[in-house]
Amino acid sequence: MKKVKPVAARNARELAKALGLTPADGLEIEIRSDLNDKIIEVVNKRELTHSQVAKLAHTSRTRITAILNRNTQEISTDLMLRVIASLGVQAKLQFKRAA
Repeated sequence: MKKVKPVAARNARELAKALGLTPADGLEIEIRSDLNDKIIEVVNKRELTHSQVAKLAHTSRTRITAILNRNTQEISTDLMLRVIASLGVQAKLQFKRAA
């Protein structure tokens, strides 16, 4: 059996490269991860329940639970932006030259 060499990725772009994905895929992973981090941070800080967040964002509790458990494969970026906005946080996109 062939040995598999472990690969360590320090950020989303390195992860995308290690997985053979495009730089655009890496950027999407990074943005979605940042959104997810902020949603979790705000919900925990405000001690909101999943149901409370769902009502604020006009979505189902199941979808909020998925986001808070970092299971966002079936969750759109649009929904994540709507959740962050419903929590009173404004997302700001910043551009810089890729390294």
